[in-house]
Amino acid sequence: MKLTFYKFHGAGNDFIMIDNRTGKIVLTTEQVKFLCHRRFGVGADGLIILGKKISEHTDFNMQYYNADGREASLCGNGSRCVVAFAHFLEMIDGQTQFTAFDGIHSAKIIHYQSPTWQISLSMNDLSDMISYSDGLFLDTGSPHFVVFCEDAHLVDVQSKGKELRHDSRFSQGSNIDFCSPYQDGIFVRTYERGVEDETLSCGTGVTATAIAWAKKHHFKNGEYFFKIYTLGGEFMVSFTINEESFYAIKLKGPATFSFKGEIQLL
Repeated sequence: MKLTFYKFHGAGNDFIMIDNRTGKIVLTTEQVKFLCHRRFGVGADGLIILGKKISEHTDFNMQYYNADGREASLCGNGSRCVVAFAHFLEMIDGQTQFTAFDGIHSAKIIHYQSPTWQISLSMNDLSDMISYSDGLFLDTGSPHFVVFCEDAHLVDVQSKGKELRHDSRFSQGSNIDFCSPYQDGIFVRTYERGVEDETLSCGTGVTATAIAWAKKHHFKNGEYFFKIYTLGGEFMVSFTINEESFYAIKLKGPATFSFKGEIQLL
């Protein structure tokens, strides 16, 4: 089978995009794993299938697969990239709603100058978090354990992240975020499950970090904005706190088109 694909990245977190509105494309776990392989395939942190809408209130459906070939939970950068992809395909204008792993999300294109879109993505409300002596565990569409450091630049993310990712406290495993104060915001590095490596950025991870930061530092009721720095680029996370619950959570950041190609699948 000859497969047409598109490559996008969100601040260095890269994805293979497949237009499957016809519903005719069916990929096996091994095929997804092959496509994401950086030496034998196209190479990516994950693969996203844009499918036809499954709700009358949405424009399309998104399925996300990690580089290990398995279908995964919500991907924040991938969600913004699939919105850029839908705009690239002329399916949507400036705003959209779509279905993902954890339900319906809305998104808005703030700015577009080829090849990059600036996109604001609405995330689900959150109230449940578990505090540990070494960090905070929460779910922003994907599970994250946020570790507070003096300087995240100096952390051995590969070894420490791999160790914590399989910690017995996290029954389904967890992504691991290491964060520290930086300039006028927070610097974050993320070890992603499924990729089993550090990625240049993680959308659900920077969102989790901003919320965990507010929780750790006992922020009061109100609206807050965080500038988040990663190895791949910058983000803005905003939310409203009301009685220790987090509402109106938005993740803003870039989504960039890299190239279009074709590949032969066995």
